[in-house]
Formats: sequence, structure tokens, C-alpha cells
Amino acid sequence: MTTTDGARKAQALAHGAVEARVAACAQISAPVTSVYRWQQAIETAQEWQVTFKTTTARYGELERYLLGAHDYDTPEIIAIPVTHGGADYLAWITEETS
Repeated sequence: MTTTDGARKAQALAHGAVEARVAACAQISAPVTSVYRWQQAIETAQEWQVTFKTTTARYGELERYLLGAHDYDTPEIIAIPVTHGGADYLAWITEETS
């Protein structure tokens, strides 16, 4: 999962990850309001959240893609493990990221 400050940027990150097959799917939720501390000040910003569906095996490549494609100095990159899921859906993710 990551966030960015524009809808077009979110779409570009999502499209690029799926095209590179480091994610089978990317979902964009927006806008969200983020409140955070940055450079000793509390900031508030409107951001678009992008959730990527990938496998453990492809996570490293997805992270490298995001670090190279993202324009934030310190982009949010968070992985949340899937403990259960539909077998057909999980197989589809594996197939699309192979």
C-alpha cells in the first residue's frame, strides 16, 4: 500500500505496477486526509491511497518499482500479509504476477 498526492499519480503508479506484473491488481481509494509530522511540523494533506495485490515472492520487486516511480522523498510502503483468501483469487494473483 502507498499514498500519493494526486489522482493521476496514483493511476500511473497502479498502471505501471500491473503492467510490470509486480502486482495483479491495484485499487485506488481517494481522497483520504493524512495528518503527519514531517520535518518537525505537523502537516495535513489530501492523498490518494493505492493498494496493490501481489505475492510474497514479488513483494521485493514491487517495493523497488515504487521506490523508483514514486516522487515522495519517503513514500509510504506498507505490506499487509493475507492470512486467508479465496483459493481461485489467490491463484489468479500468483498467475498474473508470474
